Amino acid sequence: MEPRALVNREAEAENLQTLLERGTPALALVRGRRRVGKTYLLSNLWPSEQALHYSASSTTPMFNRQALIEEAAHWSGEEIRLEDHPTWRTVFRTLFGLRPTQPTVIVLDEFQYLADGESGLREVASELNAVWESGLPRSAGLLVVLSGSAVRTLEALAAGGSPLYGRLDAVIPLEPFDYYNAGQMVHRYGLRDQVRAYAAFGGLPANLAVVDDTHSVGENIAELLLSPHGVVRSRLATEIDQEEGLRNTSRYRAVLASIGLGSRTVGEVASSMGQQADTALKRVVDQLEDMSYLVREVNFGASPQRGIRYRLADPATRFHYGIGLPAESAVAVLGPEAAWRVRIEPGIFPSYVGQHVFEDVARQACRRWGPAQGLPPVAEWSRWAGRDRLRREVEIDLAGRTLDGGMVTGSVKFRTRPADAKTYLDHVAALERLADSGLGWAKEALAPQSPFWFVSAASYAPSFHEVADPTRQVISWTMDDLYPGLPGS
Repeated sequence: MEPRALVNREAEAENLQTLLERGTPALALVRGRRRVGKTYLLSNLWPSEQALHYSASSTTPMFNRQALIEEAAHWSGEEIRLEDHPTWRTVFRTLFGLRPTQPTVIVLDEFQYLADGESGLREVASELNAVWESGLPRSAGLLVVLSGSAVRTLEALAAGGSPLYGRLDAVIPLEPFDYYNAGQMVHRYGLRDQVRAYAAFGGLPANLAVVDDTHSVGENIAELLLSPHGVVRSRLATEIDQEEGLRNTSRYRAVLASIGLGSRTVGEVASSMGQQADTALKRVVDQLEDMSYLVREVNFGASPQRGIRYRLADPATRFHYGIGLPAESAVAVLGPEAAWRVRIEPGIFPSYVGQHVFEDVARQACRRWGPAQGLPPVAEWSRWAGRDRLRREVEIDLAGRTLDGGMVTGSVKFRTRPADAKTYLDHVAALERLADSGLGWAKEALAPQSPFWFVSAASYAPSFHEVADPTRQVISWTMDDLYPGLPGS
């Protein structure tokens, strides 16, 4: 496969480059979960002769100090002796004085490994700050970048009470790609297959980078996600074990598996695990949410503290725990290719994409393209799922309140057949049932001034437009609206 270009990190790259070019010492913090692309970004922004890049290892502070000194000596061509650097303060003083007449970048990747634990890292940060505040004898710019994947630990460096609080010139969080940028990494696929690839491999660049888009999505899923030796499968199976500071990681995996298989509340998770929904379990769920493994949801219009439901944040994690692990027996008997073709591709995967991923794609697309394509500005989208007053199941895929207080609701379909009259009428009927059940926002959504927003992967049948209310704004998006300017599938 051809080398991958830098995708969707232009703003972060420009921010860092601006700090270097201002000509005075600057300190930046780049944080993000593992495999989100921090090292790739920081390794490809500057030529090697301008940037010293050291990635600390999970060994000991003494080992990392020695390795950093050796790397600095090799990079600078200067004689830097370990015996002259007994403390981190002496190390930082030497590092920040390298090549004082040239614009210089020093990247300390996996910064958390320079110390033992959070208290030790605070001491290292204090030593760095002491050197920083003492004044640096330089006539050219210096950019020092602290980076790491221990997100909570790195966040603490920027928080009040940290020795570096108020010293950082930029704090740059790197987030996983959304559907659109994920698609840029598998750009040979048609648009539907780009969505399917995002549903399977998620938004982490490292996972997407190993997808070969000259082969089908299914072939990549079988090889990388279903095979016992699959690269992405191995990462997903072990990623929780690599998180800093977690004990009994099997319990965290059990919670992820429970939610992947359909549990949505802490009570449901506890029941599936055969234990009580106690404080300890809630603490595990809260930690997984803090680490961006889980996201919480509440029904539109409900109290943020009531009816909380959880789901796995990244699609690749959802696929692994919700589809990959339950299919292990089929993979063992049939092999990964046949298990995909016979068991997963015909029904399980299309249902998963339509129910658990395509709604996310629509919301992400609204943030990207909404105002330019006729959508009223919505601060945050939600959904509604539950029962009406007659105890019948009801779902509203999209529900949001506009910035001026109005309502927008809609429906999202990833089917292969065009959305028809039934798609429109089902949405209206669902709102009517909820309005009859006493939900005020549903009554608002039925008012003629409240737009409907539909997203259909297979376009629209004439009957859809025939039944649509001509007095209401009905916004109907296709795949071309999700990927404006790109060729269709």
